[in-house]
Amino acid sequence: MKVKRGDWLVEPGGRRGQVTAVKHEDGRPPYLVRWLDTEHEALVFPGPDTHVVTAADEAARLHTG
Repeated sequence: MKVKRGDWLVEPGGRRGQVTAVKHEDGRPPYLVRWLDTEHEALVFPGPDTHVVTAADEAARLHTG
């Protein structure tokens, strides 16, 4: 899994969090993530069922509603 700052992680069950920092230049974990449901920020090593939504895809989703 490779992400950029501003991308979103979506866990099984729909929990969503925005990536606020990427620790490695190549985009590999761990990531600092702010979870929407709690506003808690945590260092995350995503599991195999977690998927990435790019910042651009998330913006498009919000605009189409």
